[in-house]
Amino acid sequence: MDAVSRILIADDEPNITDLLVAALQFEGFATQVAKNGAEALLAARAGGHDLAILDVMLPDISGIDVCSRLRDEGIRMPVLFLTALDAIEDKVAGLGVGGDDYITKPFSLDELLARIRAVLRRTQGEATTAQLRFADLVLDEASHEVFRAGRPVELTATEFSLLHFLMSNARRVLSKDQILDAVWGYGFDGDKNIVETYVSYLRKKIDVVEPTLIQTVRGVGYTLRLRSS
Repeated sequence: MDAVSRILIADDEPNITDLLVAALQFEGFATQVAKNGAEALLAARAGGHDLAILDVMLPDISGIDVCSRLRDEGIRMPVLFLTALDAIEDKVAGLGVGGDDYITKPFSLDELLARIRAVLRRTQGEATTAQLRFADLVLDEASHEVFRAGRPVELTATEFSLLHFLMSNARRVLSKDQILDAVWGYGFDGDKNIVETYVSYLRKKIDVVEPTLIQTVRGVGYTLRLRSS
């Protein structure tokens, strides 16, 4: 990344925010800290951030609710959740409101930095003028827009990257490991079920009309193809 990426950190634990600010600034990032959800909303609405790190358990408004409100307002800034909750439903809830990734406390700084860089790569890729097309599905790389049957489809950065990989390899069956490497980056050591979660999100947005395009090949992986092909 040539330009300095600016990261918003929302957490009410000073020991966490002090550690993150020191580590991120050492790695060349610019940072801003919010102590609660209300401050995080104000900072995000002001703009200028490339990514937000939101603690799920903020004292006033949960990080999940902060993300949901931002998405409702059309703010597409990528979000990485910090959570001390181990229940998969809590992680899925965060991703379901438009989050791009999560990391569970306690975490290693190396893992957090790897997740941040992976999300930024998905968000700050070089602009091109290419369009990918399959059936009535169109993905425009330059404008970061997706259309199905002529209607716009709103996707998060991670959903867009996943769809891009599927469309770039249309009719090929892709394993979970291949998808993880391409979308989440080599060395991802989180829960591989994140692939199933995001495929489910994508289906709910893409396959709302016939024919369905995202197919599961049991025991192998996923593919983008017409069911009869």
